[in-house]
Amino acid sequence: MDNNFSKYYSETGLWEKIKKVSKAAGTKVVYSVLLLYYAMQDESMSVKTRLSIVAALGYFILPTDAIFDLTPIIGFSDDLGVLMFVLTQISASITIEVTDKAKRKMEEWFGEIDDKEILEIDEKII
Repeated sequence: MDNNFSKYYSETGLWEKIKKVSKAAGTKVVYSVLLLYYAMQDESMSVKTRLSIVAALGYFILPTDAIFDLTPIIGFSDDLGVLMFVLTQISASITIEVTDKAKRKMEEWFGEIDDKEILEIDEKII
């Protein structure tokens, strides 16, 4: 993952982007972002791993990426690809606490969520 995207990361920018695009991005993208965010909060996370996470989240925040985000259906496919790439790279660092926090935040924001979409992500990282 190219760490040049890390310059686009900020916690405020991340929350603003999620708020702005969450419905269009869908459950998989938002859940993936939350998994990375909460994994990064783990004090035992190595600097190298944190940099990969920050780069992926920076790419997500980046206002101009490979596929325009507001394009219906495919607009977030590149974001999800980048997020999933990093998630699979750090999957050993994704704890049950991380997944629980991400799921609670999803329920807080969206109410009941489609467990099938979240399960799809979990199966790839756990």
